[in-house]
Parts: sequence; C-alpha cells; structure tokens
Amino acid sequence: MKIGILQFELLIHGSQSLKDKRRVVKSVKDTLHREHMVAVAEVGALEIWNLAVMGLACVSRDGAYLSGMLDRITSELRSRTDAELGDVSREILDGDQLPGSTLDEEGRPLWTPAERREDADDGPASGDLETAR
Repeated sequence: MKIGILQFELLIHGSQSLKDKRRVVKSVKDTLHREHMVAVAEVGALEIWNLAVMGLACVSRDGAYLSGMLDRITSELRSRTDAELGDVSREILDGDQLPGSTLDEEGRPLWTPAERREDADDGPASGDLETAR
C-alpha cells in the first residue's frame, strides 16, 4: 500500500472575508474529491481570510500512479482562477512506514481485548441487516 500526501497553500487574492475564503475552499475540496476521489481538508490558517492551507491524501498500491495523480492535481491547482497556488509539499509513503504499534506512549495497549476489532464478531448477520440500520 502506498499513501500520497499533498499539502498546499492557496492564496485567495479576491477574498474580502472568511465567507469568500470558505467559498473557494469548498469549491477546491469538492472538485478534487469528485474528480480524483481523494480526501481533502483545510488544515491551517483557518482564521486568515486570504490564505488556505490544505491537505490531501490518497491511497493506491502503485507509487507511480500516485505520483502522476499528485502531479495532475498540482497542475490543476496552478490553473485555478479563483486562487493562486503557493507552497506545495508532497510525499509518498509506503504502508510499512506507518506506525504499527498498538501501544500508547506509556506502553499500555490502545484497546482492551473487548474493543479490538479482530476479537469482535463480524457484525450483524445478513438477516439482521434491517434491524442494524
């Protein structure tokens, strides 16, 4: 598993208020999610009305595919007319780089045996689907 991460700044020159900024941020988030099926969030500079710091994540089994996708997304962001692309940082992580520990900082388990997913049953039986909703 490979994880692509893109953090970028959008400079919103025409913004006069947080409402103007939110309109641009929502448009960017919706467009990127719809066209590329990526997760996008505003992650910084939340109260600055002419700057948005955003983060994007995507997952694939192929690092080259992710690299190409991040290139296309960066190119699309550069061509936007409602915001100027500022600083961009990107990273592609291998799933092996993710922390695999199930212990907290003090060495205690994160979950009790009753809370662990692999110890839980597989959920409702197919006949119980209606009652589970």
